[in-house]
Amino acid sequence: MTFACRALLARFRRERAKIGLFVLVFLCAAPTPGDVGGCGQKPAELDPGTFFASKANIDCERCQECSLGSVSCKNACDHPESYPSAFPEECVPFVHDGEVCLRALLHASCKDYESYMSDVSPSVPTECNFCPESAP
Repeated sequence: MTFACRALLARFRRERAKIGLFVLVFLCAAPTPGDVGGCGQKPAELDPGTFFASKANIDCERCQECSLGSVSCKNACDHPESYPSAFPEECVPFVHDGEVCLRALLHASCKDYESYMSDVSPSVPTECNFCPESAP
């Protein structure tokens, strides 16, 4: 093989590596489907009745699974109708928001769930804080 052929072949390999690297970076930098909030769903308002009934059911299941005995847990299991029937005024979460919230509840640790169902100072998972109260 002549020197010119070797040089041409080496240059081709370097260029191919650069193009391959560019394509790899381009593909890896794209957002993951679902992270952009689409998944083919059109934005639809979350039905409060369906959401709160589902949340009460999950709360009850998780309380039993984690052996939690708070009054909040008892209400979730024995009185799911005590859950709200509407979102706060001017709070309009979407179906996708509700799905993310319920999924977070299903996958929360028992320690986290204990804090969510506390009778003294319950916390709210970030995924379920649809309309945070503004500071005074």
